[in-house]
Amino acid sequence: MNAHEMETLALWRAASPGAVLLDGFHAVKHALRFGAEIRVVLTTDRAAVRALADELAADVGGYIEETAREVSVPFLRELIPRGGPTGVVALARRPEAGPSCEPARTAPIVLLENPRNLGNVGAVVRLAAGFGVAAVLTTGDLDPWHPNVVRGSAGLHFATGVARVDPDALPTGPLFVLDPEGVDLRATEIPDDAILAFGTERHGVSAALRGRADRRVAIPMRPRVSSYNLATSVGMTLFRWSETSANAPT
Repeated sequence: MNAHEMETLALWRAASPGAVLLDGFHAVKHALRFGAEIRVVLTTDRAAVRALADELAADVGGYIEETAREVSVPFLRELIPRGGPTGVVALARRPEAGPSCEPARTAPIVLLENPRNLGNVGAVVRLAAGFGVAAVLTTGDLDPWHPNVVRGSAGLHFATGVARVDPDALPTGPLFVLDPEGVDLRATEIPDDAILAFGTERHGVSAALRGRADRRVAIPMRPRVSSYNLATSVGMTLFRWSETSANAPT
């Protein structure tokens, strides 16, 4: 390891405690666009990153080119063994405050009860950011800011509120629980201040959460098909909300 890489490794380690790992150009791009405080950026090819930015995201290319420390491919692979193909990684400060869940919301909250799959949670965050929801909240042991979740969201954690919460201390708002025995989603109007609760793909929502529901909603599904993917279910439900809300993105 040469002097430059030793210095870079020291900077990386100093920035790591409490930081969010952004793996890949698109994760760094989205984090920058939505106000993340970047602590350090590394790249294996500054010129290639600038060319990629000029093609896909000119608004952030200059920042990455000017601030990134260029390192060798072996160095980056040693640091991030399963890193993405674009050769760009960064560390950002994790927001200290929880998401804003004010009662007078203009978009729903997505609640994931005890999710298990990191990639699915990341996909949900990405969807939620696109629809402009107020927050994605999770219960259970999974950390919604785990690096694999942030990778799945392409860095869009910074575009919406993301937090783990106590299931007994949910924000205010009508609770819509996705349940096979509920009313048809296509006949349901979802208010802007709704909390949309989704369970695990295997077990669905818990009996306790189902019992607290203001309304149970079912997504139409062909008989003998076991379930939809979690992110697919969230996407269909948010699309239904967007059909009737004046606050949905256009």
